[in-house]
Amino acid sequence: KVFGAACAVLAVCAIVLTTGCGGKKEIKQEPIAVNAPDWVNKGSGAFKDASGSGIIYGVGLVTGIKNRALSVSTADARARAEVAKVLDSMVSILQKDYMASTTGGAMTQSSEEQHVSQTMKTFTEVSLSGAVIIDHWKDPTDETLFSLAKLDLEAIQKTLDTAKDLDPQVRDFIRGNAQKSFNELAQEQAKNKQAQ
Repeated sequence: KVFGAACAVLAVCAIVLTTGCGGKKEIKQEPIAVNAPDWVNKGSGAFKDASGSGIIYGVGLVTGIKNRALSVSTADARARAEVAKVLDSMVSILQKDYMASTTGGAMTQSSEEQHVSQTMKTFTEVSLSGAVIIDHWKDPTDETLFSLAKLDLEAIQKTLDTAKDLDPQVRDFIRGNAQKSFNELAQEQAKNKQAQ
């Protein structure tokens, strides 16, 4: 009887210990670079500034290139490529919403889909011309050069006015829905970072 009671007590203790320790573990992500500006460790993505305006940041980096001019231009190009990736995600949301609104959910008109897809591609290319390099930082430990590119929604809206190649109907839709698509992307990105 004593042995059975001891086993029962041990079993209860084991259950309490495993239940008490079974919470969600918080994984602390290591910084990319110590003593770096915040943007280096934050990385690329869709963010909001203090006023709530949408901004897309792209962080590019290069290491091992001794020629300074080549190093800077490579890091800058990679930062712009990161902006393009984030912008492509936003455009995918816009395109899905546009097709849903114009076809009522039954996407059967493949020529219209191709036309919208091409228009959105043009929009991405035109918008990227508004991406500017706003900062550089060199890691003193390994000489990695980081570059920060910025594209804000205000710049995207301005490019819409000058983009003559864009279909007027699609342009109006983008103008009216860019902020909504940006917000969806920022929320999705925040969820993904929390899950990591």
